[in-house]
Amino acid sequence: MAVETRVPDDDCEVLTGWGRTAPTLARVYRPRSPAEVAAALRAPGARGAIARGLGRAHGDAARNAGGTVLDMTGLDRIRAVDARAGLVDCEAGVSLHRLMELLLPLGRFVPVVPATRYVTVGGAIAGDVHGGNQHTAGSFGRHVVSLELLTPDGEVRTVRPGTPVFDATTGGLGLTGVILSAVLRLPAVETSLMRVDTERARDLDDLLGRLAGGDHRYAYSTARIDLLARGAATGRAVLTRGDHAPYDALPRRHPARRAPLAFRPARLPAPPPYVPGGLLGGASAGLFHALWHRASPRAAAGRFRPLSGFFHPLDAVPHWNRLYGPGGSVPYRFVLPYGREEVLRGIVRRIAGRRPVPPAVLQRFGPGGPGPLSFALPGWSLALDLPAGLPGLGTLLDALDEEVAEAGGRVQPVGDARVRPEVLAAMYPRLDEFRALRAALDPRSVLVSDLSRRLGL
Repeated sequence: MAVETRVPDDDCEVLTGWGRTAPTLARVYRPRSPAEVAAALRAPGARGAIARGLGRAHGDAARNAGGTVLDMTGLDRIRAVDARAGLVDCEAGVSLHRLMELLLPLGRFVPVVPATRYVTVGGAIAGDVHGGNQHTAGSFGRHVVSLELLTPDGEVRTVRPGTPVFDATTGGLGLTGVILSAVLRLPAVETSLMRVDTERARDLDDLLGRLAGGDHRYAYSTARIDLLARGAATGRAVLTRGDHAPYDALPRRHPARRAPLAFRPARLPAPPPYVPGGLLGGASAGLFHALWHRASPRAAAGRFRPLSGFFHPLDAVPHWNRLYGPGGSVPYRFVLPYGREEVLRGIVRRIAGRRPVPPAVLQRFGPGGPGPLSFALPGWSLALDLPAGLPGLGTLLDALDEEVAEAGGRVQPVGDARVRPEVLAAMYPRLDEFRALRAALDPRSVLVSDLSRRLGL
């Protein structure tokens, strides 16, 4: 006799994105198996359901006001690892942090490293996240060999690259189905250290020239712009580039020679629940970044740094999003095609003229993914986290949206919580293609999020 899987009564919780703005109330259900996920989709309620991972998306892609949110972190089995072939088969709720812990001792690493390692595999695929190696490795979806997708009709599909469903799912914000598991292709590494080169750029033009002239020599490359600088120094930055350190490159007496693949991330005390003014959102942020710029070497080559310090320095601080203060933060991430550098210069000047000053990270992007909602395109990407209480913030970002769209660029949907639907449509000309495929997969509109309602997806 078949046993029916029943969805238990759920707890209502107030949810936000990582930016801690615009909270909404939803029924949160924590499935422990694919069968329980399927049961939840059979009875999602009037407001539908959406999957959620570790809550690191800044915007409203993983929230569902008045509806159901499926916390997928209970599906966290690592089903198989083939270290020789460089493959891992894992459930969608496994975090990149856990993959690093498991894979590094085997000489393997995750293929794409976003700004935090506390992201689930399912979330990384649904957002098609990118890291400092986007110019060489592309975004996360490029490294997915296959995935299991539970569509709202109850069917579990094995989906592979080169198909419309796969393309729409990578970057599809969880709206084509619930990702249950994935097989990932993994790069090989010899140590858990990075060999890092650092240099200062005197202004934005100097920075663009250094990035364009040297990025091809490095796997990872990012530049942190000091937006406190104005005038002739506008856009000055510290450029950090690196590669995985080979074992033979370690000095003879380096302690890592005894345990070259050890992974021991630092852990600092969490900030208090209330940080008056915010250390990253007030005037102190500008001072911090100016001091950080001056403390960085003008040029340093071949320094060894632990993986966690190179990729995720803020992950050492639990709940570091509190550092923006009680008002939270609003991310703004966009990419502009090559050849539109004058638009980038204008945006940097406009933001640098405001107070308080946010941090900003500039990267060179290579080709994006094949999906209709793929964020990346060959060009310049700028990422900022702005204090939510910044005067005139909404007006400023609306104006920047128009500039970015007119220049052929786009904002990143997975981190957004405020772009207007008509502007997003101008940025993503294949949006109707995505809507049509989603309607075919989900004719009852079971999968719904605050983002999908806001943007009419």
